[in-house]
Amino acid sequence: MADDGRNVWLVAGLRTPFVAVDGPFANRDSLGLSVPVVQAMARQAGGAIDFAVWGSVVVNLAYANLAREVWLEAKLDPHVPTFTTIMQCSTSMVGVFEAAGMFGRNRAALAMVGGVESMSRVQIGLGQNFSVWLRRMFQARSAADRLSILRRLRPSDIRLFVPEVKNRVTGRSMGEHTEDMAKEWDIGRGAQDELALEGHQRAIAAQDRGFFADLILPLDGIDKDHFPRRDTSMESLARLKPVFDRTSGRGTLTAGNSSPLTDGAAAIWVADDEGVDRLPKPLPRARLVDFEMAAVDIFHEGLLMAPVTAIPRLLARHGLTFDDIALWEIHEAFSAQVLCHIKALEDKAFVRAKAGVEHTFGSFPRVRMNPNGGSVALGHPFAATGARILSQALKELAALPQGSRAIVSICSDGGLGTVALIQR
Repeated sequence: MADDGRNVWLVAGLRTPFVAVDGPFANRDSLGLSVPVVQAMARQAGGAIDFAVWGSVVVNLAYANLAREVWLEAKLDPHVPTFTTIMQCSTSMVGVFEAAGMFGRNRAALAMVGGVESMSRVQIGLGQNFSVWLRRMFQARSAADRLSILRRLRPSDIRLFVPEVKNRVTGRSMGEHTEDMAKEWDIGRGAQDELALEGHQRAIAAQDRGFFADLILPLDGIDKDHFPRRDTSMESLARLKPVFDRTSGRGTLTAGNSSPLTDGAAAIWVADDEGVDRLPKPLPRARLVDFEMAAVDIFHEGLLMAPVTAIPRLLARHGLTFDDIALWEIHEAFSAQVLCHIKALEDKAFVRAKAGVEHTFGSFPRVRMNPNGGSVALGHPFAATGARILSQALKELAALPQGSRAIVSICSDGGLGTVALIQR
């Protein structure tokens, strides 16, 4: 997939446990969560790391280039170029794509890619007018200047900016947008709760058999994700009230079938044929065959529906059907969003209209989707999810026959989507 015809390899990385906002990692900011992961990853490399890509969706004003700050804080080789990327929930996945496109240039062969979210340490800012006023006050050179500036301050200017999990353009949250999608595609509450329950059961089973043991870096005495619930049931999920549509009587999204606010960091390796030899042989790996990115009109097409455009295009380009894919890892921002995707992917007219390809893919094999749990059960620290879900796919793919393929799909705020095709 590299420009010069060499292979691009993805090699499973490490991540922190994913925990609830204001939980065990409440005192760790994006640096505090990232540095242990980056240091542990660096210890795996048996040679030079040529560059690193890191990202965070909820930015901290103190870190203009978070990737560089993390690298230097980790006390790694300062001669390694490091840069920050952001694409909402697809951040660390698009970082993988960026890294893949850089191989073959300046002898780059091995990259560390990842992301972090510290939802417990979200920084509250000042309103724009208040910020400008304060800056001018600090720049004033005399008492007269300061008095003049003081008189210009209006009470209405004294405001705080509190970041919200909302789309700026529409002013609505992803959950509110997904409620619209669920109604449009007729996705009922029962089906959403059933998928959420299945995710928890699969995540617990994966924990019990040690699936995550070599993917998770213990931190602060925590060695596993906190969200998977052994005691959940359809009855307990059914008792939860809708959280995004509380007035129409038709709301279906609850805290139980939505991904939770999460603290965590995750990383993954990206390498060409030379770089992959610098990593331990036992680490799960697969070729990045191809990828697709897509965008939709968020006012008319569903905020989180872009992967439904990307997946058919990617499959059609390689002459593949749904059954040719042994593993599907689909990010669960919400159970409803995943079910909308499946229903749309099976709709021939929709695929033809939105993706511009004829539907020859068959029925979607839900049984092969998210076998070890998804974001509803495991958690969703926005920028870390791409590295988490890709590494999880690599680990699962390693247990399947040689030549097996996986599709990894992530929807993102802003009507964006990224999809990767990988092969063992």
